[in-house]
Amino acid sequence: MPTPHISASPGDFADICLLPGDPLRARYIAEHHLDDAVIVTSIRNMEGFTGSFDGRRISVMGTGMGIPSASIYATELIRVYGVETLIRVGSCGGIAEGLALRDVIVVTGAGTDSNVNRQRFAGLDFAAVPDFGVTRALVEAAEAREVPVHVGPVFSSDLFYHPAPELFALARTMGVLGVEMEAAGLFGVAAETGAKAAAVLTVSDVIGDSEEMSPLDRQTSLDTMIQLTLDAVGRL
Repeated sequence: MPTPHISASPGDFADICLLPGDPLRARYIAEHHLDDAVIVTSIRNMEGFTGSFDGRRISVMGTGMGIPSASIYATELIRVYGVETLIRVGSCGGIAEGLALRDVIVVTGAGTDSNVNRQRFAGLDFAAVPDFGVTRALVEAAEAREVPVHVGPVFSSDLFYHPAPELFALARTMGVLGVEMEAAGLFGVAAETGAKAAAVLTVSDVIGDSEEMSPLDRQTSLDTMIQLTLDAVGRL
């Protein structure tokens, strides 16, 4: 049955769903990478689609920006629509030395300044990590395509315009690869509900560097990440 945020019918979503933050990126993925994709929800213009890739049924849906928005959609997809595996396909700011625009990161964990996972975990720190099997499939798919990827942790911030930019220098010394806004929350939802979650990101800007992707590039020029993610789905 429909939820307050998703208007799909039972069975409209596949058991695997890709989750870009931008609903226009969801439409782009559906139109350019999936076969026979149909739109299954569009409340608040947050579009979701279901199609297939190499014969495997798969869905894609935008989540909006930030942990609260992404958590709403992930929770409803899991609890109401039976989605079992969710893969964030997003963009991030690069923090680590040597990262460049369009580099791909496979995420192994996500620190955060959000309090959502502490609320889930009796006020204690929760290790926000992705499902190992899905993460391994992403790395193996990249290796098969001979696409170099960076594998490691990221930082999920509640603030896009962060008042303490020195935090990113500290994160760099701690081995954090990039900063984004959703992964830690998605991993927490998955742990709470017994689902599987993972994240793969494309560097859309490098912290401290003026060069960055345009908004249109963020919607449409992340094909390498999408292709290896879909390849990984075939391994699950």
